[in-house]
Amino acid sequence: MSEATDIQQKMFDLVREHDLNGLRQLYHDDYVYLDAEGEQPGADAGIAVADKYKTAFPDLTFENRSTLACGDDVAVRELTVRGTHENELDGIAPTGRKIEVLVCNIVEIRDGKIYREREYYDNYSVLRQLGAISDT
Repeated sequence: MSEATDIQQKMFDLVREHDLNGLRQLYHDDYVYLDAEGEQPGADAGIAVADKYKTAFPDLTFENRSTLACGDDVAVRELTVRGTHENELDGIAPTGRKIEVLVCNIVEIRDGKIYREREYYDNYSVLRQLGAISDT
């Protein structure tokens, strides 16, 4: 579709393969990751997020729901993320529970690399599916 959608797909492939060195090579020197926690500058921020979730959910999968190219340098992807909680996640001991969460990921490309990444998902839903919080 575009350079941005191709690079974004490669990013998800590298996360699925847990290839953190390959992922680091996709990040621009001025890379910034943004999620509900706020802006986190530097490739280490993106690597930490990928490593945290791939470690906690070793069977992590990404089902693409839609991909939009916004010119050649921006891609928006809506996906369903699934995985089994087999290792610690933010202090939550492994539960063996499966999760499924909708995610929106937006990347901006500069010089053929990911310059900005924004990710939106319902963390409350993840915690509820893990049994870490309840609706009551």
